[in-house]
Amino acid sequence: MINLRRITGLSALLDEADAFLVDQFGTLHDGAAVYPGALDALLALRAAGKRVLLLSNSGKRAAANVARLSAIGIAPDCYDGFLSSGEVAWQLLARNPPPPLCGARTCLLLARDGDNGPLEGLGLRPVDRAEDADLVLIAGSEAERRPLSDYQNLLEPAAARGLPCLCTNPDRTMLVAGRMAPGAGRIAELYEALGGSVIRIGKPFPAMYEAAFRLLGNVPRARVFGVGDSVEHDIAGAQEARCRSALVTAGILAGARDRDIAAEITRFGALPDFVLQSFTL
Repeated sequence: MINLRRITGLSALLDEADAFLVDQFGTLHDGAAVYPGALDALLALRAAGKRVLLLSNSGKRAAANVARLSAIGIAPDCYDGFLSSGEVAWQLLARNPPPPLCGARTCLLLARDGDNGPLEGLGLRPVDRAEDADLVLIAGSEAERRPLSDYQNLLEPAAARGLPCLCTNPDRTMLVAGRMAPGAGRIAELYEALGGSVIRIGKPFPAMYEAAFRLLGNVPRARVFGVGDSVEHDIAGAQEARCRSALVTAGILAGARDRDIAAEITRFGALPDFVLQSFTL
């Protein structure tokens, strides 16, 4: 029997935390609007002297995410820093790409809204066909309006050629204006099913948390809480990074019953320290 330690709000954690690693989609907003109370909670955490770093599985660079948050009312002064999986991946490619990725000159980029930001400054030329690519980069999904069969047809030649693939958003589902759709991580799974190999960057993988702690500095990990709506990413990632965690039952867990949450905990082997209904104080 899994014991879910429920709290009514983040105020219950203030005496136990020095910093928070906070998810964005499904925790602070639904992609279009900020959740009620979330902005006030961010401001209250900072007013209480807590470090707040937004940690997102977004294939977009950090600056693009900051601009998007500002557009829906979450200004940069509401948090201490923003780190996206797309930013961590870009830094890796710019400084020290692993052997399967180094030497690439052309890239088949899958992103949202024609965003070429993941390639800017890397010397990688975007191409439209797998036959012309040295590398596949899955930064985002448009599967809410484009069937997965389109992605399969696009990626089959790449998998057949054995092209390396970097997925900079491991989320298999995404929240788009309150609706669920297949995410970039689902497309990465499709590439693997076609016989390709994938390197993933983002929560729950170590590179994301190593980058986060470089920004946080000397905050003891036992005094850091990862907060988000995904057991697979936010809770498992915090656990692997030796942080504590709080699961928000909004976003992809909206309407989930205790037995549904317990099933997710069992599936991914990650138990949150606390569970709360929403990111509120």
